[in-house]
Amino acid sequence: MEEPMNEGEHDFGKAERGPVIRPLPGKTRITIRIDTDVLNWFRNRVHQAGGGNYQTMINEALRECVRHRDGTLETTLRRVIREELEPIRG
Repeated sequence: MEEPMNEGEHDFGKAERGPVIRPLPGKTRITIRIDTDVLNWFRNRVHQAGGGNYQTMINEALRECVRHRDGTLETTLRRVIREELEPIRG
């Protein structure tokens, strides 16, 4: 026979493990270690911009990196050459 719960106690017998709020579709909740200086840089950028979300900024930076990495070798070389020649052209 189960003992009755005292007032102030909670019954977690039917509780589910996991986040209280499920991530939005297309989002995955992960745990990741980021160097403190990198995280602080993103947080400072958000603060300087007057608000926003540093996690969104990190996502945008990662997407930009993926876009550049997914290009063909020729596309990447052309981009690098243009970037290197720009200061010379003035």
